[in-house]
Amino acid sequence: MNKVVLASGNKGKLREFSELFAPLDIEVVPQSDFNVPEAEETGLTFAENAIIKARNAAAHTGLPAIADDSGIEVDYLLGAPGIYSARYSGENATDEANLHALLEALTGVPDNERVARYQCLLVMMRHSKDPTPLICQADWQGHILSEPRGNGGFGYDPIFWVAEHKCSAAELTAEQKHAISHRGKAIRQFIKVFKNETT
Repeated sequence: MNKVVLASGNKGKLREFSELFAPLDIEVVPQSDFNVPEAEETGLTFAENAIIKARNAAAHTGLPAIADDSGIEVDYLLGAPGIYSARYSGENATDEANLHALLEALTGVPDNERVARYQCLLVMMRHSKDPTPLICQADWQGHILSEPRGNGGFGYDPIFWVAEHKCSAAELTAEQKHAISHRGKAIRQFIKVFKNETT
C-alpha cells in the first residue's frame, strides 16, 4: 500500500496526515482529488462518523481510505461541541465562527471549569466492505482560554491551552503539536498496528 485516500477536504488535516505518514512512504491524497461527494455524517459517535466517511471514500475511489472524526469536548458543556465541533456555529460554519461560538458559550465560566480535551478517532478501511476496519483513538487534555492566542494550527487551536508548553495549541510548532496532539497520538498508534499487519 503506497497511497491512501483521506476522507476529508480539510487542508489542515491533510497537511498533518501527510507529515505524519511521510516516514512510511505512504502518500496521502485528499478525496477531493477524486471528486468524492461528502458523506452524510449521521453517526452519534466519533467512531460511527469516521467509519461512514472512510467507507464512502473507499467506495468512490477503490483505494484504501482513512478518516478521522475529531472534535473538542468541554466538561462544563457536558461534552459539547463533541461530534458537532466542525459545525458548532451553524450551517456554514468556519473555524473562526466555531471558536467564537464556544467562547460565547463559556462567557463568565471560571478557568478551573474550562477543562476540555480534543478527541481523535481514526479509521482505516482497506476497501468499502472491510468488516474489520482498523480503529485507533486518542485524546489531548487541556482547557479553554478566554481569548484566542497564536496563528498556527486550525480549528479550536487558538483557544486550547496546553499546560506543558504554557501556550495555546496555535502557538506550538508543527513538530511540538504532532508529538502531543490527539491526532499525532492516534496516528502513531495506527502506524504501529499497520506495521505489524504488513510485516
